[in-house]
Amino acid sequence: MRVRALLALAIVALSLYIAVTVPARLGLDLRGGTQIVLETRDTPTATADSEATDRTLEVLRRRVDALGITEPTLTRSGDQRVIVELPGVQDPREAADVLGRTAQLAFHPVLGEAPPGAADRSGKKGETGKPGKPGEPGKPGESGKPDKASEAEQADEAGESGRELVLPDEEGRPLRLGPSSLNGADVAEAEARIEPRQGLGWFVSVDFREAGKGQWADLTGEAACAAPGDPVRRVAIVLDDEVISSPQVDPGVQCGKGIAGGSTQITGDFDRKEARELALLINGGALPVPVEAVEQRTVGPTLGAAAIEASARAAIIGTVLTGLFIMAIYRLLGGLAVIALACYGVISYAALVGLGATLTLPGLAGFVLAIGMAVDANVLVFERAREEYATATRQRKTPRSALAAGFREAFSAIADSNITTLIAAALLFLFASGPVRGFGVTLGIGVLASMVSALVITRALADLAVARRAVRRRPGITGIAHIGAVRTRLTRRDPDLMGRRRRWLAGSAVAMVLATAGILVRGLDFGVEFTGGRLVEYATTKPVDVDRARDAVADVGFPRAVVQASGDGELTVRTGGMTNAEEARVGEAIGDLVGEKAEKVRDELIGPSMGEELRRGALIALAVAVGAQLLYLAIRFRFALGFSAVVAMVHDALIVVGVFAWLGKPIDGVFLAALLTVIGYSVNDSVVIFDRVRQLQASHPEQPYARTTNTALVQTVPRTVNTGMGALCILATLALVGGDSLTDFALALLIGVAVGTYSSMFTAAPLAVELQARGMSTTRASDGGGGTGDREPADAAKAPTRTRPGAGLPR
Repeated sequence: MRVRALLALAIVALSLYIAVTVPARLGLDLRGGTQIVLETRDTPTATADSEATDRTLEVLRRRVDALGITEPTLTRSGDQRVIVELPGVQDPREAADVLGRTAQLAFHPVLGEAPPGAADRSGKKGETGKPGKPGEPGKPGESGKPDKASEAEQADEAGESGRELVLPDEEGRPLRLGPSSLNGADVAEAEARIEPRQGLGWFVSVDFREAGKGQWADLTGEAACAAPGDPVRRVAIVLDDEVISSPQVDPGVQCGKGIAGGSTQITGDFDRKEARELALLINGGALPVPVEAVEQRTVGPTLGAAAIEASARAAIIGTVLTGLFIMAIYRLLGGLAVIALACYGVISYAALVGLGATLTLPGLAGFVLAIGMAVDANVLVFERAREEYATATRQRKTPRSALAAGFREAFSAIADSNITTLIAAALLFLFASGPVRGFGVTLGIGVLASMVSALVITRALADLAVARRAVRRRPGITGIAHIGAVRTRLTRRDPDLMGRRRRWLAGSAVAMVLATAGILVRGLDFGVEFTGGRLVEYATTKPVDVDRARDAVADVGFPRAVVQASGDGELTVRTGGMTNAEEARVGEAIGDLVGEKAEKVRDELIGPSMGEELRRGALIALAVAVGAQLLYLAIRFRFALGFSAVVAMVHDALIVVGVFAWLGKPIDGVFLAALLTVIGYSVNDSVVIFDRVRQLQASHPEQPYARTTNTALVQTVPRTVNTGMGALCILATLALVGGDSLTDFALALLIGVAVGTYSSMFTAAPLAVELQARGMSTTRASDGGGGTGDREPADAAKAPTRTRPGAGLPR
């Protein structure tokens, strides 16, 4: 006992130290900012493999660093994706413009001006033929400009190969460009500088690598042969089919010699911002392969701050309500469990920040939810301790011995139920992305922390308490010296629940039919995460009429956009695709309706390929969840019980999806997190019942299986009710005061917990009895099960044999 107390003290002390000294790493959905997911693409000359993605990551990191954003994060995801997080960036257009210029940087000779209209002002490539050559170097004193005949020859040659480009320069005048002589890989460094003493102002210094020095000298030496002011004397720097700069070669550069030494300066009427951006594009412009933005999320700082405040308020209120409930039921030990719950919060938070995990909005909700679920292990122990105290002989009837037996007997159920939840958390981490993956991390850490809290801290505190002489003299204050009102009533009535098992199964079947009807009739409203597209949420100080907003959005080019009011003064616009410029026009149109600027609080852009991948990942996650749970339960309880638990799990998941279909609620990544949590919770409840069935069959193999299951069900009802009440306190608080961002999440879990509590008792258990009656094995022989696989009489449910009714508790 002393060792356990010292271990608990050490864990809490270390957790407090980490929680105080290590700052939390908040996700962008909590602190505000923009996340962009870029995917590398193959080209005819390069493959977007892992190595190319690594080099792309370094180029993008230099670009982002030059933007001056505080604490940007760039990480590689898989072989072809780069995740860019830009805290504080609310308008992603600037960052997207810089990151989006993904073609290789190239330096082109200017062949001359093109006729008006040869290239549009968008900077798109115009194919006009084979590149010509600049005019021959003129003699000293001549301009070196090509004559009319040479221009005609160039045009004829251009018509044969299709390699010449026509692009507008910075002022929109179309230029004819020859093939590139250098690319961004030849650039060693570009830097924005200022030299006021020489009157240069801001300029860009460019240094070339060894391989590019000679090529740069040749390019500038050829251009220098044209007269000053002639377009042919310019060099065009092209990025993403756009001329970002076309400086003219200095008059002091000699024809044919060019700029030697591999260093040059680009001067002009630059201000600081223009010089830095040009240097940035030149310095980081050489991507080994092109990239495409497949996902973009922007969250306003007010939404994140409000979510943190609402979640913290929900956590405090929910924890207080749960604590009061537990103390009312279990008295002294309930109070100690509340202290252990507070320690659990410190431990799980310390684990999150210590591991460097990112705390996201769904993760914060998972943290709050895990508080309610952490009560389960304490309830399991205390209920088993009550049973042991009630059935113990007078000599062994002490709170200390009952508590020790409670921890011992409840361990297998705690382990099995928490493992099933860990499976769901692992699946979220493996198959989900973004904030939902953060929820999986938080849930997994919470489950492990809850086991430490219950099995180490609660036990250490409880052992110290029940060892006191005052407690031994007054065992009633412990909360385990009586069986409780619920168990007393059930023991007195001893209901034959399994005698009506077919009615329960019929009710479950009806519920599944109604849920399926909702899916078929109303359909599922998949969010942009699964369909691809863009969702933008705006906030205004005045209410916005949805019909007028829908007309305004249609007027700016999106007649099929889905426009919905998501709250007082809040409006969401969802459409299949929308550029940043188009989104700005939509925001202006909504702002014009209320005479003020509409604040963008959330912006999500999912590419079609990304949406398909997320949808496929969600289906895989659900399928693997079912398979993994069935495999684990089949190993632990034999196939029939495992199959029954999985059917109940599918029953719960289908009803949650059906209710959301009937209500028209969105099916998105956050809903997927809630659904997988419901799956874990449902199996958790079934495991507790089946664990008790296994123990009872091992001790009383002669008892009919239906009677054994009925006894196990009656014995575990108090645990099921008390655990469900603890979770419902948290979830109801989260739904009521947790903010709009978490309402649907909490609603899905509320439905799931309620349905899961029902199905574990009235779907999984009756189905297991039916399967056993048909000859399917339901227990493991190694668990002491005589009669494993023996056919039960058809009227076994009504058999008069009653061994230890109500677990032998006083009737």
